[in-house]
Amino acid sequence: MRVLLALVIAVGGVSFSGRQSATLDELARRSLSQIEGELPVAGLKADVQVTRDTWGVPHIYARSEEDLFFAQGFVAAQDRLWQMEVWRRTAEGTLAEIYGESAVGRDRTARLLKYRGPFDEKEFTAYHPQARRLMDAFVKGVNAYIAASANRLPVEFVLTGIKPEPWTVETLLLRQVTLGDASSELQLARSVATLGVEAANKRRNPDPWDDLKVPDGFDPSIVDEAVFASTRSGSGRGGGSRPAILPEYRALAGARGEPDSSVREPGSNNWVVGGKRSATGKPVVANDPHRDVTLPSLRYIFHLNAPGWNVIGASEPPFIGVAVGHNERIGWGLTIVGTDQHDVYVEEVNPANPNEVKFGDRWEPLRIVREEIRVKGGAPQTVELKFSRHGPIFHEDRARHKAYALRSALHEPGAAPYLAGLRLGQAGNCREFLDAANYWYAPSENLICGDVDGNISWQASALTPARNGWVGRLPVPGIGKYEWQGFRRDLPRELNPERGFIATANHNVQPKGYSPPFMFKSPEIGIERIVRLRQVLTPPRAFTLEDHRKLQTDALSLRAANDLTQFKGWTSSNPEVERARATLAAWDGVLSRDSAAAAIYDAMRAPAGARGNAEAEPAEAQPAAGDRTSTEARLLAAIKRLSQSQGADPSKWRWGRSHVRAYPHPFVPAFDLATVERPGGAGTVAADGASYREILDVADWDRSIATNTPGQSGQPGSRFYGNLLPLWADDQYFPLAFSKQAVEKHAATRLTLKSRAGTTSSGK
Repeated sequence: MRVLLALVIAVGGVSFSGRQSATLDELARRSLSQIEGELPVAGLKADVQVTRDTWGVPHIYARSEEDLFFAQGFVAAQDRLWQMEVWRRTAEGTLAEIYGESAVGRDRTARLLKYRGPFDEKEFTAYHPQARRLMDAFVKGVNAYIAASANRLPVEFVLTGIKPEPWTVETLLLRQVTLGDASSELQLARSVATLGVEAANKRRNPDPWDDLKVPDGFDPSIVDEAVFASTRSGSGRGGGSRPAILPEYRALAGARGEPDSSVREPGSNNWVVGGKRSATGKPVVANDPHRDVTLPSLRYIFHLNAPGWNVIGASEPPFIGVAVGHNERIGWGLTIVGTDQHDVYVEEVNPANPNEVKFGDRWEPLRIVREEIRVKGGAPQTVELKFSRHGPIFHEDRARHKAYALRSALHEPGAAPYLAGLRLGQAGNCREFLDAANYWYAPSENLICGDVDGNISWQASALTPARNGWVGRLPVPGIGKYEWQGFRRDLPRELNPERGFIATANHNVQPKGYSPPFMFKSPEIGIERIVRLRQVLTPPRAFTLEDHRKLQTDALSLRAANDLTQFKGWTSSNPEVERARATLAAWDGVLSRDSAAAAIYDAMRAPAGARGNAEAEPAEAQPAAGDRTSTEARLLAAIKRLSQSQGADPSKWRWGRSHVRAYPHPFVPAFDLATVERPGGAGTVAADGASYREILDVADWDRSIATNTPGQSGQPGSRFYGNLLPLWADDQYFPLAFSKQAVEKHAATRLTLKSRAGTTSSGK
């Protein structure tokens, strides 16, 4: 569908009188931001130079930090304003204004769970001592772009008729909607009610092990399906760090259609080696913080240079500062820890007054907030939101006089995600980095560091509830016995460990004997990846940058390699089965794109109808190795699946055909990018979701390399919209130019943002 009129009809009836014959490509080109030459901008104190390199990374040079962050906001909006607008509306609960009735439930949940202040110094200084001033400059830059581009907005705004609203400092402090592990607590409660405490705990198999205890006064049998369903209704899956996107507004959030079935269990990795294990004699920091691979990319790479600042790396919406990268003295990386930052409180409701709950021996009123949700194509809807002292009420069980509240560390001051990267960006060594890491409240991250002095360090960073006598695995009564005792200051950390390296992979990082635990995980989470990382990094040797690159893209499946013995030492009388068996027997367990064995192995493990799922458990437990009859039966089933999905000719079977990554534009098929085949997969170091990667050479920052896919720009038609996809598809990196000389060598476009004295842009 390329004719504009047809598209307009499809996406909401926006009128383009006199332009119906314009093609989408032409419309996209007319909407492109100016990234070369000179551009007068109201609000700058002095001119700012923006040099985009060959790969689309903007290197911003300013004479003051106010102008630096103003320019960062302006440049972020140039390339990612649509993405920023959707991020903002998702967190504010205003999607129904542009998507109609189907988004009202999602908006209600967003408003229920969002942070509502206080917006005071405690909130701001957690991120950086000058955070308010830097954020004020950033939003002024965003608003300056919006004002200057009223007639040249990104094509998505043109096609939908949406007008971007001005940003405020409070916009930057939005938290994305999440119920944390509420569904996990409720699900475990239901399992306890059905199976009993011991059996339910064995089934969950927590790591570290915990002898599960039911909190005094809590009856697990009251957690019915309606309670559990409330964690999914309108807000996505409970139990994760990010909300799911409902199909009816998936387009607005950047993922048209259903998620790619080939993508399973993204997993982040990071490691830092000390000088004795580095060919350079200095630390090397490697990080691939996996998340969903989307169009546009979740992350955006900036280089920020001004007095007091010289930092390069990636950030997520709203894109202020740098969340992961390096400055002149340190490089750092992050992976999710999985800290339990949430608890479900079961409030006892007054039978005589549904707006009162018991605390201690008294009834106290709920705080009630009524808000209006504006709905495109319909009348506004008023929603009633209730809050106890513990937090928002996400479910009311009127028959039992119970209400379920969520207490979340994300509702505490300083817990807006990734903004503490502002502090990290000015740390001078790995000791200072550990001090700054104490201010990183959310999301929970393994923060690692390597510095020019040769130090390496790590801390598990998160605002972590202190629970006295209970661990937070089950819901608790809200009458006062199970209250948080502030927040913990004893999170584990390391500085210059004797082993000479630090590595994390979303696994259980709590030291042996550490108590009480701040998280409980499934023992399988991250275990293959951390075992593989240690397997490679433990033998004493001097690792080159190429060694780090190979490890970051390592596609060896330890599970597959361990399973290969079941295909050796026997033959099958069935020629098809024998061909498949021999292929697996000769395989090395590497999930390379052209591997037929990897495709067969995956098809053997996958439940019927699944694909691209080397990590997923099958519908039934796998038979023990050596059970020849069962193995032959599974091989036959795999052959049938592959014949259906890849054709009858086994010579054309390969893993890459099962393991693909699509790049759909949010709602315009004409702006889709190519679908690519990928090596690796769940359980390997090269797990799904590695859109951004960095390998940072502390000895020479200009030797550092990175990836970001599919491109820096979110604007269709831009030279930087999909230019990084071919590199990423082949696991290739580009230089992360840092010195002025390196930046000039790789310069592709130059833009001067010209100061216009005497004028200002809006923004609180």
